[in-house]
Amino acid sequence: MRMVELGSVCEIKNGYAFKSSEFKKSGTPLIRISSFDNGAVYFDDKTVYVDSSYLKTKSGFKVEKGDVLIALSGATTGKYGIYTGDEPSLLNQRIGLLKSGASEQMNDKFFYYYLSVLKSEILRNAGGAAQPNISTKSISELKIPLPPLDQQKKIASILDAADNYRQKTKALIKKYDELTQSLFLDMFGDPVSNPKGWEKVKLGKISHMKAGKFVKASGIKSEKNLKLYSCYGGNGLRGYVESFTHEGEFLLIGRQGALCGNIKRVNGKFHATEHAIVCSPTMKYESLWLYHMLVMINLNKYATGAAQPGLNVGTLVDLEVMFASYNLQNQFAERVQAIEAQKAQAQDSLAQAEDLFNSLLQRAFKGELV
Repeated sequence: MRMVELGSVCEIKNGYAFKSSEFKKSGTPLIRISSFDNGAVYFDDKTVYVDSSYLKTKSGFKVEKGDVLIALSGATTGKYGIYTGDEPSLLNQRIGLLKSGASEQMNDKFFYYYLSVLKSEILRNAGGAAQPNISTKSISELKIPLPPLDQQKKIASILDAADNYRQKTKALIKKYDELTQSLFLDMFGDPVSNPKGWEKVKLGKISHMKAGKFVKASGIKSEKNLKLYSCYGGNGLRGYVESFTHEGEFLLIGRQGALCGNIKRVNGKFHATEHAIVCSPTMKYESLWLYHMLVMINLNKYATGAAQPGLNVGTLVDLEVMFASYNLQNQFAERVQAIEAQKAQAQDSLAQAEDLFNSLLQRAFKGELV
């Protein structure tokens, strides 16, 4: 299969640094790094907008159907998205815009699927352990396979079918999450406005809050074995280490960057880095209930700092949260466990769908599907 430099068949450019003072609640949506995650670009209640006149005055940053996007910096460097909207949007800074659809030699969907293969190479070129980044110039120099256009379309069609299957399974998992959220609201009400009038207590009174400990990058392994323990940074798994700092059931809260305020439940022996706050409930708080309450509170809004917003332990210790009936907490946890049993089956199906998709992906770019 012929290999070519990406820049020879695809127009590549950077986004524009729109000012936050220009953000609006309506107009033309602005695509930010949070608008995509290795899939279609999406807009939600966190989306910001800018004046639609920018579609003309900043036309070089217009995003149109079929365009592909790549995060250029930060914790999510290398993640990609494809724009499927019929109406154009505009692109914010720190994102690469790849107009593959304008190429007569490359099918946009073919290129989009190849990005999942190319992502590891993008990350290798990103550099900078603390704040990885990659330039559009470096991306333009990456090489990709380029079979004839009719073969590209056929490969894209096969991968589309496999991707639709896994996306439907992901949507089912999301429905289970929505069901849990609906159950929480029905039983306890919104944890911020507290319409049911539950007693309020400081989070530090009913949970232990502690920042994780620094570990050298050289001490983090990518492969797990029986003598290694999971190592978490923020609320994401970073790798494996030789010793652990915590054992049992905990909540991990991301302190900085894209994962700031996000929460993960962990159980077992593990190490938490300085990018995580470790939370363990005390008194009469059911950990599963506490997890869902904190998720719905949205801890990210309590982050401070302009350049790199972050959470600190002191802020969370003093945060007032509601204290619901312990009996209701247990009832909630029992119902959620039943929902999660169904969700686990869907996640098994998703794993199978991912395996099928990845198998087809590898075969596609070895020329074995056409």
